[in-house]
Amino acid sequence: MFTATKAIVLSKIKYKDNDLIVKCYTQKEGIVSYLLRGVFKSKKAYSKVAYFQELSQLHLVTDHKGKRGLQYIKEVKTSYLYSTLHTHVLKSAIVMFLAEVLSSSLQEEEQNDTLFNFLEATLQWLDTNETYANFHLLFLLNLSKHLGFYPDKTAIDAPYFNLYDGEFQYLKESKYCISGENLILLKQLLGTNFDALELVKINGSQRQAFLGVMLLYFELHLGAFKKPKSLQVFNEVFS
Repeated sequence: MFTATKAIVLSKIKYKDNDLIVKCYTQKEGIVSYLLRGVFKSKKAYSKVAYFQELSQLHLVTDHKGKRGLQYIKEVKTSYLYSTLHTHVLKSAIVMFLAEVLSSSLQEEEQNDTLFNFLEATLQWLDTNETYANFHLLFLLNLSKHLGFYPDKTAIDAPYFNLYDGEFQYLKESKYCISGENLILLKQLLGTNFDALELVKINGSQRQAFLGVMLLYFELHLGAFKKPKSLQVFNEVFS
C-alpha cells in the first residue's frame, strides 16, 4: 500500500557504495528513515539526491510498512521550493544547525500535525525574511512548546528562571537558575513572534550565551539530545 505524505528532510548519509539513507520528519508518520537504492549509480538516478538537502520540504509517495526499519520512496517532488535557504551563506548555516537540533530532538514515530505545521511555516518564514539573526533562538524556544517543556510563565516577574524545572522562581534554588541578561532576553522572546524579531537587539556574545542556555535547556529535558557538531562553526558565523 502506497502512502502520500509531506516531509521535511533532517539528515542523509551514504550507505554502501550506491545507496543513500535519508531521515525525515513526515506529516503522517513522524520520524521515518528511507533507503534510496542505487542513487549514486548513474547521473539520472543521482539527480534525486538534490531533493534531499537538509530541511527541504517534500511531498513523498512511499511504500510504507510499519515494522520495516527502512522505508522506500516511490515518488518525490518538492512541496515548497526555497529561494534562499540553501544558497544564502548565513541562512545555510542556520539550516545545518537546526537540522542537527531537530534530528536529535524529534523521536516520535506518529502523526503530529501541529508540530509539522510549525516546522513548515517557520522555515518558510526564514526563507522569505531578511531579519533572521535571532531566528534560531525564538525557533528553539517555540519548539520546546511542541516537545512539552515550554517555560511556565506563571511567575514571569520573578528574578530567576530554573532551566531544570522550566519555571520562573523568586529564589535561586539550583545551579540551573539563570538571571541577568539571559533572563531578560528569555522574557523578551516569550513575548515576541517572528515578525517582531527585528525589535530584539542583542550583540553576538549575548546571542551566543543565550544559545548555550537554550541548548542546556534541551539537554535537561530531552534525554537523547546532543549538542550539534556544527555549534562552533555556527557561533563563529553569528558572532
